[in-house]
Amino acid sequence: MKTALITGSTDGIGKQTAIILAKKGFFVLIHGRSGEKCKQTVDEIGSVTKNKNLDYFNYDLISLKEVLNFSNEVKKRYNNLDVLINNAGVYLNDYTLSPEGIEATLQINYLSMFFLTLNLIPVIKPEKSEATRIINVSSMAHSPEMDFENLINTAKYGGRKAYSLSKLCVIYFTIELSERLKGKNITVNCLHPGVINTKLLRAGWGGLGKFFSRDAGEGAITPVYLATSDEVANITGKYFSDLKIVKPNPVSHDINARKKLWRLSEELIRRNGYDVREPDI
Repeated sequence: MKTALITGSTDGIGKQTAIILAKKGFFVLIHGRSGEKCKQTVDEIGSVTKNKNLDYFNYDLISLKEVLNFSNEVKKRYNNLDVLINNAGVYLNDYTLSPEGIEATLQINYLSMFFLTLNLIPVIKPEKSEATRIINVSSMAHSPEMDFENLINTAKYGGRKAYSLSKLCVIYFTIELSERLKGKNITVNCLHPGVINTKLLRAGWGGLGKFFSRDAGEGAITPVYLATSDEVANITGKYFSDLKIVKPNPVSHDINARKKLWRLSEELIRRNGYDVREPDI
């Protein structure tokens, strides 16, 4: 039985992804900020799918300390993950700082993903010949340019800009991690789930959501495909939309910016007194 951890899976696309994987016989690990909502989600998925191989983790990704505790708890309970889906994400209209003084959209949508994934590499390593899979949710709304000056904290905050920058960072991370894991039998890909009528879409684009009939179940199609399909078993470092490899914005191919972001991410984590491990298995 394969095990999949899905962050941000008590609602929306993450929850629907969890339901589909549970129906496919995965041992599914739910994650959310609310312990009560995690319990309700596990109960609901168990009832709908008749799959009782479910567990949950209750941690808030706005805090690096919580991310560290989250990863340590996963490693304590499980020896192996076959699939990690970094789905958790927010859209914040108001400028908010994390406990570490980092702009919260960047922290939740990207930096926590970076920290969590690297911490979990020891249990993502393949136990068999089949590759394990890391899947990161980005967005077609990723930024067409990198702005390091306004990345960590800024006096010129805009919700859409912060969101689009965080999703560009996800693509940079995906490509760079795939390069660093070459030959390790771990694939790393990212995706745009589609323009889906979710709380996040409504928060960022207001009433726009009512013009889209695509629901969270449709948004789960590409994450599930990347988690399960033999067609992508050996594909890594790519950006997908509607089950196809597509080209992200040209800035995504800026190697110098990609490597600068990696160094900056390590620095931000170490600055707050935490270790960050290189993806060496």
